[in-house]
Amino acid sequence: MNPADSNAGRAAAPAISCVVPAYNEAANLPSLLRSLSAALQALTPRWEIIVVDDGSRDATAEAVRPWLAEAGVRYLALSRNFGKEAALSAGIEHARGDVVVLLDADGQHPLEFLPRMLEGWRAGADAVCAVRESRSDESWAKRLGTSLFYRIVNAGSPVPIPADAGDFRLMDRRVVDALLSLPERNRFLKGLYAWVGFRTEFIRYQPAPRASGHSSFSFARLLALALTGLTAFSNLPLRLWSSLGAVIAFLSFGYGLWIIIDHEINGSPVPGWPTVVVSLMFFSGVQLLSIGILGEYIGRIFTEVKRRPIYLLREQAGSGRIEPPAP
Repeated sequence: MNPADSNAGRAAAPAISCVVPAYNEAANLPSLLRSLSAALQALTPRWEIIVVDDGSRDATAEAVRPWLAEAGVRYLALSRNFGKEAALSAGIEHARGDVVVLLDADGQHPLEFLPRMLEGWRAGADAVCAVRESRSDESWAKRLGTSLFYRIVNAGSPVPIPADAGDFRLMDRRVVDALLSLPERNRFLKGLYAWVGFRTEFIRYQPAPRASGHSSFSFARLLALALTGLTAFSNLPLRLWSSLGAVIAFLSFGYGLWIIIDHEINGSPVPGWPTVVVSLMFFSGVQLLSIGILGEYIGRIFTEVKRRPIYLLREQAGSGRIEPPAP
């Protein structure tokens, strides 16, 4: 599509929905909502902030309540902690804007980038994504794990997934509708953003330090998200293990043939129980690991066929400054 056709009819001041997932962010939300409301008012008269409470255990709900008295802020409370991917999906599904902005509640995503994102959208981009300048603020273990993960997933993925692009982005309504049409329950949104395509513009930024508190993403959660992304967007582990099985079978055949030839020509005795025991232990480990990898994919299939909802809402409150669609 020609960029000129893409931005034809795009409003100078579109309706903007801003989705903010929050898990135990009571200390950060008041200042964020104050700054974000002012930033959106400067961009358009039609806007809404959708705070998605992902089963918080602190006073997140109480921190949002004062903002619900006037139009502008909407509050969605999930019935339990479903995870950030589900919270973002809930916010995207309830967003009414012409464009949808995703940002975290911890204050690390600079609001000064919102006008630049909007300018990119007006110029024809369907999505404007913020990409980290560097990961110097992360531990070496997390940097290594992130680099390894994206190398593996991109080696087997049909579409490249940018390694340093997160959830901080602006999306056109067409991109949002495309994401909502995807039925999968095991959601790895960074991969889905890339999979739906559309014209995407990237801008560089460096996350600010957290305003307060600490990240709720533990190592176990990061590992679970990585497994979801790997199994959702790459068959490389299955292919690698199939290749390993073929190599081991070939080597085993060659070793057996060598034993027979050596015995017939040199009269060497056939190796006894140590060779058998070591071989059994090695191949048992390979088989168990193979079953585990296969089980990860089968487990994802089992989750999908149950067709449980991605999230459940416990409460909705507040209203935006965007008129709801006609029934």
